[in-house]
Amino acid sequence: MKKKQFWILLIVGVCLWSLLFLIKQSFPTQAKLKNDAAIIHPNSLSENRPISSPLRAKKKTKSFDEIAKNTEKISGLFTLYRDKDKNKLYLEIQPEQLNKNYLCIITLSRGIGDGFLLNGLSLDNFLFHFRRVGDKVHFVLPNLNFRVRSDEPLGKLPENSFSDSVLYALDIVSIHPTRKTLLIDLSDLFLARDDLPGLNQRLPFLLGAPYTLDSDKSYFGDARAFPFNLEIETIYGFSAKGEEAFFNYLPTVPDSRAFNLSVHYSISELSANSDYIPRLADDRVGYFVTTYKDLSDNRRRDAFVRYINRWKLEPLNPQEALSPPKNPIIFWIENTVPKEYRAAIREGILIWNSAFEQAGFKNAIEVRQMPDNAPWNPADVRYNTIRWSNSLEAAFLGIGPSHVNPLTGQILDADIVIDANVVRSIKDEYRNLSSLNESTPSLAARSANWCEGDSLSPISVGTKLPPFFRQWMEEQDLCLNLAAQQELTVGPLALSLLKGITPTSATMGEYVHQFLRHLVAHEVGHTLGLRHNFHGSTMLAPHTLNDTSITHQVGLVSSVMDYVGVNLAPQGVEQGDYYPVIVGPYDRWAIEYGYKFSGERFPTMERRFLEQIARRAQEEELAYATDEDLRGFLDPDVNTFDLSNNVLLYAQWQMDNARRMWERLEKRYPQQGSTYSDIRAQFNTVFFYYFRQARLVTNYIGGSSFNRGHPSDPNGRLPFEPISVEKQREALEVLQKYVFAPDSFIFSPDLLNQLAPSRWNDFGLQARSGLDYPILDNILALQKRVLRSLLSNARLNQLRNLELKTQPDRALTLPELFNTLQEGIWTEVLHPNRETLNISSIRRALQREYLDLLTKMVLRRSEVPEDARTLAWYQLNQLEGSLEEVLDRAGDRLDGYTQAHLFETRDRILKALNAPLQSKQQLGKQGIGNRK
Repeated sequence: MKKKQFWILLIVGVCLWSLLFLIKQSFPTQAKLKNDAAIIHPNSLSENRPISSPLRAKKKTKSFDEIAKNTEKISGLFTLYRDKDKNKLYLEIQPEQLNKNYLCIITLSRGIGDGFLLNGLSLDNFLFHFRRVGDKVHFVLPNLNFRVRSDEPLGKLPENSFSDSVLYALDIVSIHPTRKTLLIDLSDLFLARDDLPGLNQRLPFLLGAPYTLDSDKSYFGDARAFPFNLEIETIYGFSAKGEEAFFNYLPTVPDSRAFNLSVHYSISELSANSDYIPRLADDRVGYFVTTYKDLSDNRRRDAFVRYINRWKLEPLNPQEALSPPKNPIIFWIENTVPKEYRAAIREGILIWNSAFEQAGFKNAIEVRQMPDNAPWNPADVRYNTIRWSNSLEAAFLGIGPSHVNPLTGQILDADIVIDANVVRSIKDEYRNLSSLNESTPSLAARSANWCEGDSLSPISVGTKLPPFFRQWMEEQDLCLNLAAQQELTVGPLALSLLKGITPTSATMGEYVHQFLRHLVAHEVGHTLGLRHNFHGSTMLAPHTLNDTSITHQVGLVSSVMDYVGVNLAPQGVEQGDYYPVIVGPYDRWAIEYGYKFSGERFPTMERRFLEQIARRAQEEELAYATDEDLRGFLDPDVNTFDLSNNVLLYAQWQMDNARRMWERLEKRYPQQGSTYSDIRAQFNTVFFYYFRQARLVTNYIGGSSFNRGHPSDPNGRLPFEPISVEKQREALEVLQKYVFAPDSFIFSPDLLNQLAPSRWNDFGLQARSGLDYPILDNILALQKRVLRSLLSNARLNQLRNLELKTQPDRALTLPELFNTLQEGIWTEVLHPNRETLNISSIRRALQREYLDLLTKMVLRRSEVPEDARTLAWYQLNQLEGSLEEVLDRAGDRLDGYTQAHLFETRDRILKALNAPLQSKQQLGKQGIGNRK
């Protein structure tokens, strides 16, 4: 009995003790809830939003008024509170501003003049909203890729099906007791270590070494608020990280271990009641597009909706055929642009007004000069500007990004940046030339290769670019600028060598004026929404390119949105325009499609109106091909830096021009005041120009024409039209004559011995370790690129396919290609005579490259069609027999080089032919033959 009472008393005691403990714990919880009330008022929570746990620890905070007391208040779209002494910038969010979309545009306002980090570069733009979740404000990028139809023309975003992206969860610093507004610290957003523009992730690729954001060196610059936008400048300090960064060299900063970047943020409101009518895209007309998937109707053939990117442009008098706009598109020329170039820039902008006249607008674009004392920043989203940038070496000559409403495709802002290096007539291009041989080429070289679209060459290295950089290349048109630098240099050099024009002459000034005007016109076209059109340069026949009575009337090209090569007249022809002076027929037609007023209120109601414009696509001068058409497909009319509707003939003219320039370079140089390094740079400029023409010729072999017309278009053609066998054979003859023949490259020793490099070794120019000019290596690099492209897996497969797509005996077959190449490259062996008995060093190197390619095919060390592998085996057998015959008949009359070369070649062929075959499984284990 006593034992039972003991246990009862023990249980009661434990219960009483537990009760007292819980009561004691409840007191601090209540006090804590009182403190929480000052931070998160229950009434301020959004509907259906979680309330933070009352047991969650809270840091001590100040009241709203206490925080704002010693700050500068900046009122506008959002109210800002700035404390410069403490490097603090607070943003006040009204309750009605939560869950509301805003546009953020991020621009690099000050770079380092290297690694593509140049002022004016657009870093990103996106839609975002602030979302209240408990005691946090989430910075949310809504998912705009999927929408459902509603009563609104644009539809609405689906809920629960697809995820948004929450980039930041920001602490609520305080809540105003009466306004219920939320105060957040913008340092948590703009100065966070995982920076909003993603520079931490981009810098290692751009600079070749890791750099990280240093919060202690980062701060806010200028901050302004306006009724519809915020403009905030941030200065990011970056420091080297790790041994690799410590030894990295950045020539444009005093110490490579640290530098600053300034980033400009423009935050603007998107009007929910805008009367802008999105316009549906058409694949026959080249516009950048805003795309989403419509989840409302499964009966549609294509669930994707595509709107073109364009400005809101409405006629003041819709009933008139030609009307001024209600609100013109205004471009401001920045006050930093040198006065001597402002006229060319103005012309390059206004050149588009003639295109808008075809769309029914008079003076659709205006140009204004930014005053020297302008109170606004060129990065301000309210101003479209033409900016002037300086760099050590130009990563671009001009870029033309625009910023759009991602819901509708409406263009809201555009800023074109021109690099000051555009006006330098001749620059040293040796670093680019040497990239033909580099195993680890520079960023600029890799980018240039990618831009050339040489996807058929196995040694092309330009495709290994990260997604963000490829996006930069396309959206900001960096490709034009990388290659245009070479085009810009060859023009003045040709004028000097072929025409005797001096650098200070009026003719040279006109050349720079035309180039700058064309460059600006191209970039303005991008800001109007237009994509590249690489068909644009094929409008005129070669003999009409220099007839200004034609080029001033209809244009030099059908579109300035092509990468237009400099127009150099062949010998004996009077020079016409170097670059287009007016926009072409395609440009006017594309602007008509994008901007002509229909009077309709909904996008779908414009379909018939737009179809009447687009169905003209089959007209020759309206042909359109863009970036994705340039790579991986052989169309001789779709290239960069070509001219005329007969590229095969035009390329020969330009290679003849290049040969004459080499001849005259020796006779006319060195001149007074020039250096031998100048001659080296000029020699390389011509070399690159020559190589580009040869690359254009290769596109005929295995090539087809492609057009984007629809079956219902008038005078419709099939999408694919194989290049005639006659043209392909002619192209092979041209390559034999200008690239592979024994006399393709003949230079005098005196010229080659003048090609000395600059020996300056400072941040302006680093001396190279090799003094001598590697003429053999550079010639072989050119020949190798052409030969490997001709025998690439992609081209050989295309030739096989064309045999099925062409009438019998109307296709260039693989046997004919192999036989033609072998006949041309091994002429000395297959057709020996006393004059060609001994083989030069240039030819020996080319023959070794050919032998290497065919041997890899036979030994299954390269990916090629089986028919090509069989033909390679056959060609080597034939060559071995010819080698045996030559060595037997003329072995004692051969020089030492040739005799050793032929004996070694025969030995390699015999070993390859007698090597045991390996199965694909065995080769797969070695990593051979299964490349993707």
